[in-house]
Amino acid sequence: MAVEYFELEQLSEEVIREVQPVYRLIDDTALKNHTKVLEAFRQARISDYHLKGSTGYGYGDRGREVLEEIYAGVFRAEAALVRSQIVSGTHAIATCLYGVLRPGEELLSVQGEPYDTLGEMIGIRGRSNGSLRDFDVLYSQVDLLPGGGLDYSGIEAALNKRTKVVLLQRSRGYKWTSSLGIDEIKKVVDFIKARQADAVVFVDNCYGEFVEAEEPIEAGADLAAGSLIKNPGGGIAPTGGYVVGRKKYVEMAANRWSAPGIGSEVGPSAEYQRLLCQGFFLAPHIVAEALKGAVFTARFFEKLGFEVLPKYNDVRSDIVQAVSLGSPERMVAFCRGIQGASPVDSHVLPEPNAMPGYGDPVVMAGGTFIQGASLELSADGPMRPPYAVYLQGGLSKEYVRLAVISAARAVLNEV
Repeated sequence: MAVEYFELEQLSEEVIREVQPVYRLIDDTALKNHTKVLEAFRQARISDYHLKGSTGYGYGDRGREVLEEIYAGVFRAEAALVRSQIVSGTHAIATCLYGVLRPGEELLSVQGEPYDTLGEMIGIRGRSNGSLRDFDVLYSQVDLLPGGGLDYSGIEAALNKRTKVVLLQRSRGYKWTSSLGIDEIKKVVDFIKARQADAVVFVDNCYGEFVEAEEPIEAGADLAAGSLIKNPGGGIAPTGGYVVGRKKYVEMAANRWSAPGIGSEVGPSAEYQRLLCQGFFLAPHIVAEALKGAVFTARFFEKLGFEVLPKYNDVRSDIVQAVSLGSPERMVAFCRGIQGASPVDSHVLPEPNAMPGYGDPVVMAGGTFIQGASLELSADGPMRPPYAVYLQGGLSKEYVRLAVISAARAVLNEV
């Protein structure tokens, strides 16, 4: 059915008025997080010379060292590793898991099978050379309860003397379920530590940074990691990833990232140093803009008759908004609508395709200034039931609003 633009614009005006109370709550959290970040910068006594890059080995790169002090301060961690040479969230996660786990030890996932790209790295899907399984690292998982909650009795039964790392994922991946909030992280960490104190609780923090007023290390986790082209890069970090947590485990990850005996002592910051610093400073505000865009998307598509997760007024713990579209054709239409409203590659038509690390063809939209930068605005999903797209990011709530109207028009004209 053909849908006129002005009809969707009128609906968007109605939604904007309705979501203002939720926007104010997001602003409150953003202020708390921005206060925390600003204080960390002031405590580090950042000066202009810290914003310069280095070359070669990067020995004595004081700007890099100070940025890691800031990350450790904001995340309330003993230490941090923040490097442009970490190319993705999956790379940051792998750095931690390969750094901490040894042959014969076990990785336990307590939220079922991890996000698609982690499957091949762990060795539970595909045949990638060099997976954790190739190094005789064991793997087990506890599936979520039918309602989507953590199975605490199952976790207790699964913990054993071989369990070295317990994996938590802040975001949901491609699962139609709720993401993991800080309160729940506190609860499950306390539960695990009471039963196996030496287990290392590791949190994949991708898409979750600055969504709540606390972070996983504050909730008791031993280690957390993420990507700088997601939340903490503030939309301007051109590449990179981070690891934060207890000093012992951060150093183990650093030894895997470079080499044992070298660890975090090397790694030039090149021309990126100012962008990494400035992006982290901006991150609480940009994350708030992305959250407002997600809230708008949820209410807008709900009013159009589609199922959404989370609801617009639910408590959020990541920036991802899922919309169940019911058919592969609508998924493609949605992504084409987002792509068509993008500032870069707006002329490109997304098509479902096989992607490295994914078990099903995936359709992706992302006309971003930085390749693959989810915080700018992107939408994607695997071509499998419930045929849901997962929208994340948005450098401004106004940009998300325009792009979502474009996506809605494309979806409704597909009906």
